[in-house]
Amino acid sequence: MTKLPRNVSGKSLVIKLKKLGYKPTRQVGSHIRLTTEQNGLHHITIPDHSPIKIGTLSDVLNDIAGHFKISKQELVNRLF
Repeated sequence: MTKLPRNVSGKSLVIKLKKLGYKPTRQVGSHIRLTTEQNGLHHITIPDHSPIKIGTLSDVLNDIAGHFKISKQELVNRLF
């Protein structure tokens, strides 16, 4: 099992999530809202922090993996 990367910034995660069809739809303060229509409509909010706290990153990845019905590990392998 690969460990989660520890140095992911909000902006770099937004770029990586474009592979899954996520696009920024709005930003309020330091939080970026992304939306994808792949596999149904899904919204996720990413903090624009550098780096994103590991627990926050884990929660975001769990949510996305659930939406795409893949394991979190498979998602990590695809993105990083």
